[in-house]
Amino acid sequence: MPVKGVKQVNTTQLKGLLKEKGFQFVDVRTQGEFGQYHIPGFKNIPLHQLSQKANTLKKDKEVVVICQSGMRSKKASKVLKKQGFKQITNVKGGVSTWKG
Repeated sequence: MPVKGVKQVNTTQLKGLLKEKGFQFVDVRTQGEFGQYHIPGFKNIPLHQLSQKANTLKKDKEVVVICQSGMRSKKASKVLKKQGFKQITNVKGGVSTWKG
């Protein structure tokens, strides 16, 4: 089930978002996964550190969250929502469906 109040986009729609300004792109995979491969423009904040590091993100800008398959980014969306973020977008399918 999608998280209430969180937008869902696929990786094709993500390509359009990456060209726009005003978004914060967060990859919640581990540093190791991020180091092996990541989408340019994404900042790495592993899921287990997100609640402590959410203050490094701006609440007035939309946050686009991605992981490997979509499960961790869904959890990350819930964490951000609890922290008071209103504009959250989850990338369905994650990096595994990205074809740069």
